[in-house]
Amino acid sequence: MIARRDQSGMSMLGMLCILLMVGFFAMCIIRMVPAYLEYLSVKDIVARIAMDPDTRDESTSDIRRKIANIFNTNQIYLLDPKDVEVFSKGGNTYIDANYEVRLPVMWKIDSILSFDDLLYQVGKPDPLPPLPPETN
Repeated sequence: MIARRDQSGMSMLGMLCILLMVGFFAMCIIRMVPAYLEYLSVKDIVARIAMDPDTRDESTSDIRRKIANIFNTNQIYLLDPKDVEVFSKGGNTYIDANYEVRLPVMWKIDSILSFDDLLYQVGKPDPLPPLPPETN
C-alpha cells in the first residue's frame, strides 16, 4: 500500500497556470467567433449574388448597390460595402470581397483574421484563386 505522503498531485501554481491558459484561449475564441460568423454570412451573400441569373445583365454599379442593400439588411458591420470591388475584365464580371479584420484581444495583443477566398466570377458558384496583378 502506498502511503499518503508519497502521493502528489497538481499544485495550486500549476492549476493557476493551466486556468490562465484556458482562459486566454477562451477569450480569444469568444472575440473571434462573431467575426468568423459574419464572414460566413458575407461569403453566402456574395456567392448568392454571383449565382443570381439577374446579376449577369446588371452593371457593376447595380451589383454594388445590391451588395450594399443586402449587407445593410443582414447587419454586416466589419466589411464596408465600399470595400467590395466589382469589376469587369475580359468580358467577365468579378466580385472581390476579400478583407481582413483586426480584433483587439487584450492590452497590445491583436488578432488578425484574413478572409481571402471571396473572389467570385458572376455565373460561377465556386470562389476563384486571387487574380494576378496587372502589369503595365
